[in-house]
Amino acid sequence: MKIIAVIPARYASSRFPGKPLADIHGKPMIWWVYNQIKKATRLNSIIVATDDKRILATCEDLNITVCMTNINHNTPTSRTHEVSTRYEADLYIMINGDEPMIDPKVIDHIIPKSLQKKPYVASAATTISNATDVIDPTNLKVVLSNDNKLLYISRAPIPYPKGTNEYTYKKFVGIQALNKSALDFYVNKPKSPLEWIEESDLLRFIENGIEVDFINVNYNNLSIDTPKDLEKIKKIIRKEEDHEGI
Repeated sequence: MKIIAVIPARYASSRFPGKPLADIHGKPMIWWVYNQIKKATRLNSIIVATDDKRILATCEDLNITVCMTNINHNTPTSRTHEVSTRYEADLYIMINGDEPMIDPKVIDHIIPKSLQKKPYVASAATTISNATDVIDPTNLKVVLSNDNKLLYISRAPIPYPKGTNEYTYKKFVGIQALNKSALDFYVNKPKSPLEWIEESDLLRFIENGIEVDFINVNYNNLSIDTPKDLEKIKKIIRKEEDHEGI
């Protein structure tokens, strides 16, 4: 099975412009993400998909494979689809470009043993251990069926604890696995009503009857959404580097 990891990276983030190029101890964030992904054992290649010449130039300077994509993409999935029209693969692993400490083991876990021709979509979820993360809208909460199919994904704290508060909340980890059939399906369907509301690409699939498989992982993902998040990550990475240097 040929597997390509795609890192959608755009410059014009509303909350953090230029985020992929944010400096982390002398290297841009995209470098940290790329090098963590390289540790995954089942990937054939890694491609940064961008719409900005500054990100393109930075990747080329760092010997990171990069693909210039259309500036009009409004979701990472549609940008990944463009990559799939240029680079053939059995599976595309779409990875958020704002997690410089991403665990490469999660990438390996999300890859299925085999694929069918029908649209295949998979993602990962982890247990929320911090109560404040449940109400944080930057964390996408997921509700899964008994066989780990996605029932719904929301920025709201779902399900609502009316009958009991004995419930373990789970959140989406910024990784998705899609075959070409799923990517084609996505771009050939209009943006769905719930997708407009929640701003989650996965809702276009489940609103149109496409199952989304989830795996449960033990992973405390640390994404960078704001400059304040960046400072937290810098401190964590510095501590780890200091520890390894002992």
